[in-house]
Amino acid sequence: MGSGNIDRPILRLKCVLDVLAEDIWTGRPSGNGSAAGHALTEAVARAPFTKHEGELLSGGIPRGYKALTTASAKLVKAGWLVKGRSGWTITEDGLRAVVAFPDANSFGEALAAGTRVPEMPVPMGPAKKPAAKRNRAKVKAVDAFPQPVDAFPQPVDAFPQPEAVAVAGNFSSALGAPEDWAPRFDEVQLALDPADQSWKLTADLPAGSYAYKIALDRSWTENYGAFGVRDGADHQLHHAGGSITFNYDHRTHDISITTP
Repeated sequence: MGSGNIDRPILRLKCVLDVLAEDIWTGRPSGNGSAAGHALTEAVARAPFTKHEGELLSGGIPRGYKALTTASAKLVKAGWLVKGRSGWTITEDGLRAVVAFPDANSFGEALAAGTRVPEMPVPMGPAKKPAAKRNRAKVKAVDAFPQPVDAFPQPVDAFPQPEAVAVAGNFSSALGAPEDWAPRFDEVQLALDPADQSWKLTADLPAGSYAYKIALDRSWTENYGAFGVRDGADHQLHHAGGSITFNYDHRTHDISITTP
């Protein structure tokens, strides 16, 4: 079947799994953002949005991006992807699925039908150097009873956080800051919510179309744009006016918008 007949949303889901697998097999770090953001961004790069999919929704997120993140639940249901506190992780079955269903058509059919992934050796990543000094008795005891990744989850407050998080954009002055695009001012700082370890800022913003990014520690040295990518493109926001809450999660480097 020609590439023009391929279901592009399914192709993007396959690309997400492909990228996560490639990161493991090559030992490649997941870009400057989270593994999820890296995989989603790369999936869109490999299967670009149509004009309709590229239209921005009210929260400043492209229609196709929202559809892709929603559709990723299919990968979780199939047992090929785990979405945890530490981000997105491809499973052993997910690694096998990448090999067993190498094209978008067979991948989509297997995903829709709930096809069981054939048993096969899981491709491994590059060999790791052994630790310099290891307690062999202790290692044996631990390795004898392997635990799932989330068997011993870290407490919520264990995740390292920056000193400050700002939402800096062309609306900063509307929030009371002396100038736009300046992350050093108090008026654009978010506050850390210890309950869920996310950063929040609620403010009244006039109706309009805006652009902004997340900047850490009151400077542009470390900043995150669309899809949680470091030094990425600006977030876009189309706001009807009134109260708005910015929610930033440092575990994913991404931001969400809520309005009443």
